[in-house]
Amino acid sequence: MNTQLPSVLMSAERMADLAAASRILAARGVVDGFGHVSMRHPDNPNRYLMSRALAPALVVPDDIVEYDLGSNAVHPASAKGFLERFIHGEIYKARPDIGSVVHSHSPSVVPFGVASVKMQAMFHNAAFLAQGVPVFDISEQFGATDMLVCDCAKGQALAQSLGSASVALMRAHGSVACGPTLQTAVFRAVYTEVNARIQHFAHSLAGTAPLAALSAEEGLLADVPNQTAGLRAWDLWRAEIRSETGW
Repeated sequence: MNTQLPSVLMSAERMADLAAASRILAARGVVDGFGHVSMRHPDNPNRYLMSRALAPALVVPDDIVEYDLGSNAVHPASAKGFLERFIHGEIYKARPDIGSVVHSHSPSVVPFGVASVKMQAMFHNAAFLAQGVPVFDISEQFGATDMLVCDCAKGQALAQSLGSASVALMRAHGSVACGPTLQTAVFRAVYTEVNARIQHFAHSLAGTAPLAALSAEEGLLADVPNQTAGLRAWDLWRAEIRSETGW
């Protein structure tokens, strides 16, 4: 267990929310024994917070570790971090608008990273997908690898592929979902998985016919209420974790 506190005192509530986010993602089927969620440090934009290397459903507030944007632990004695923490640090470097990042191997999402079918926004809760979902192919810059984003160079390449989008697929690996807040990033990660399931169903019904997905303009309009009313989902999910853990 990590006993090193972040250098700037964090509120117990925020630390608990980040730990709860890991458990929410596990409960919603976005992550299993693998995957992680981070949050930009609210008092220092050049740092971020993420659990030590641990199955998401087991994370507690004391497991949170503080990193600089080079993905180095601020406290040398901190517990071992995730090998792919560079995903988070490099996205925060490239995107000042991002406050939280989720990396997962969400099972319904993975096929869209290897198939020629593009992921589309199937309904209003997935409006953030209507602006496009790029696919990061690690082999294009690095050849044959173990598929892991395990250093700054690979993290930079992923961040470049993400561009201004909210979600990027990772070929034969998984995806990243981002948002301005922890709550929004978790919402987007969950509804990316839900949207993927709906798209699989829609294709089974439509066959080769095109799908009547949200347009880019509809996506922009629909994403506005999702930033507020849509976060009722977070309130529900957070309450479920609080009832289980007491924090």
